[in-house]
Order: sequence, then C-alpha cells, then structure tokens
Amino acid sequence: MANAASGMAVHDDCKLRFLELKTKRTHRFIVFKIEEQQKQVIVEKLGEPAQGYEDFTASLPADECRYAVYDFEFLTEGNVPKSRIFFIAWSPDTSRVRSKMIYASSKDRFKRELDGIQIELQATDPTEMGLDVFKSRAN
Repeated sequence: MANAASGMAVHDDCKLRFLELKTKRTHRFIVFKIEEQQKQVIVEKLGEPAQGYEDFTASLPADECRYAVYDFEFLTEGNVPKSRIFFIAWSPDTSRVRSKMIYASSKDRFKRELDGIQIELQATDPTEMGLDVFKSRAN
C-alpha cells in the first residue's frame, strides 16, 4: 500500500479542465481531490471566470489536502495586464498524516500532467498562499 500513491491515476477530466483554463480561460481556478478508493485525482470544483481569490480560498477545505490551479491576473509596473498559472499544493497542518503523505508523493506526477503551470506554491495554512504571496511570486 505504501507505493499506491505513486501509482495514482489522473482522470482525463483533470487535464481537459486545465486545458480550458489555460487556453480558453473558462475557469478562474480548479480544485483537485485524490479519490483514495479509486486511486485517482479528480476535479472537485471549478471556479467561474468572474470568481476571485476569496472564492478560491473558500473552496479549499480547512482540514483536508487538495491540489489546486489558480489563474492569477495582475498588472505589471507599466500597467500591462498579465496572468500566471499557479499550482497550489494545499496540505493543512490539521489534515490526516496519511492524506498528507499521499498528496506529497503524488504531487510531481500529477503536476507533470498539467502542462503550462508557471509557479508552484506549497501551503499548510492560508497565510502561505495569501494574495501578497501570489503578487510577489507572479512578478
């Protein structure tokens, strides 16, 4: 069972929705969940383009691990609109140890399936992925 995590499948829907976020910008964010019984990563929640950072953080459970992708839009110093696609490994301190281990060991393989991620964040509490962190990492 120890190696089960590295054999985690990625549901096709994960790649499809990520492609939509990246190319068509039909989603602001995507929250992914590992379905332990089926040993695969699935899409748990899609954020509408009009939704913002608060909606994104509210969709992450306080005591369970998740992967997420967030399309962060910002203005450069020259007022040029830009965006960066962030991958967030959400692993709150209060989540189960087994869950943390499965998410940690499956992260790199899952991330490789999502071509186009620009910046990665690891967060164990909301302050580690605050809006200020996004802004400082985006530039």
